[in-house]
Amino acid sequence: MKRKYLLIAIGAVVGAIGGWVYWSQVGCASGSCAITSHPLNSTLYGTFLGGLLGSTLNDIRKPKNTNENTH
Repeated sequence: MKRKYLLIAIGAVVGAIGGWVYWSQVGCASGSCAITSHPLNSTLYGTFLGGLLGSTLNDIRKPKNTNENTH
């Protein structure tokens, strides 16, 4: 796996675990909640948010190119 995708993959896995834990601990008693009514929905939503956070952290970690010509 390329190094640039490592934080995204880690974030997605952590997000998936977090989504499932949220469903199991908080959930939705009435069943009318779109995201938390089913474990698959919560897990996929957590995966998406975790991957998005990992991508953001990956962009922050990237060194900026400061070798611009300023003549």
